Amino acid sequence: MLYWLATLSPDGGGIFNLFRYITFRAGAGFFTALLFGFIFGRPLINWLRVKQKRGQPLRDIGPDHVHKGGTPTMGGLLILSSLVVSTLLWARLDNAYVWIVLLVTVAFALIGFADDYAKVKKYSHAGVSGRVRMGIGLVVAALAGLAVAGFNPGDLSGQLALPFFKNALLDLGLFFIPFAMFVIVGAANAVNLTDGLDGLAIGPVMIAAATFGVISYLVGNKIFADYLGVHFVPGTGELVVFTAALIGGGLGFLWYNAPPAAVFMGDTGSLALGGALGAIAVCIKHEIVLAIVGGLFVVEALSVMIQVFYFKRTGKRVFLMAPIHHHFEKKGWAEPQIVIRFWIIAVVLALIGLSTLKLR
Repeated sequence: MLYWLATLSPDGGGIFNLFRYITFRAGAGFFTALLFGFIFGRPLINWLRVKQKRGQPLRDIGPDHVHKGGTPTMGGLLILSSLVVSTLLWARLDNAYVWIVLLVTVAFALIGFADDYAKVKKYSHAGVSGRVRMGIGLVVAALAGLAVAGFNPGDLSGQLALPFFKNALLDLGLFFIPFAMFVIVGAANAVNLTDGLDGLAIGPVMIAAATFGVISYLVGNKIFADYLGVHFVPGTGELVVFTAALIGGGLGFLWYNAPPAAVFMGDTGSLALGGALGAIAVCIKHEIVLAIVGGLFVVEALSVMIQVFYFKRTGKRVFLMAPIHHHFEKKGWAEPQIVIRFWIIAVVLALIGLSTLKLR
């Protein structure tokens, strides 16, 4: 929104000419979201505590988290409000990709909010039906995939870009929409499964967002895209503002979510942030790279799938408990130890993901 101040003056906007630069607006978006989180974090947590009374219901099985009883959930509202406000202020609102990612994020946040609300109201783990959540998520992702296919340049529409190969494209045709649905919904649920320890999900989400912010900027700049041999997708550079706001909002949330957490992210935040990462990957034609950068989320999701499949077939378990971060808890790892080590893994995977830009 503030970008338009740069167009008000005939001399190019004077001091407001800074607003023309994506890098400046990304930095401003980061600090706006961070400040928003610091200012409104405590009031929101106090409000959630009053409204929820007993907080998020905790499972009776698995690692002993009794000491976390009474902690409110839906902390994702803090991230989402910071992210939305900052993006609307600093991003160009005539950019289709910004709206696609923003609307996907909000839509998945609403799905998560409905689930969190049902759990808190009934003080039960049975929230909204998994089929209902999955169905709505697939519809949202399908609409996003259609929009991306429509706004991508003609030579990239419906195409899957292959990392490590210069100018390599796989024409998915009509299968691009189901593929986009798989990426977005898969990312949303993978982050949701990762959100089980204080600070565990938000750290890797911010690392992945920073990585995709860099990639978005490079892919959206023809000079850099040509130099690196990646596909130029006009307009995607504006997503840097969104990712910067996500990181700022994430840090504001982490201030209160660091062990011991004063608030949990809940499905409100985890589904929204995962959906956002998936939508960005689809927009910038780096869906496969998301599986690398977000490899931690992939492993968390696979651990659940393997556990369920193997248990149904044999009646035995591969892991002491799934998702895999609970397996390490069962093995005696302290919660901060798991979180920090998983963050380190996320950083390494992000660097590998970035290397795909040059290794072609």
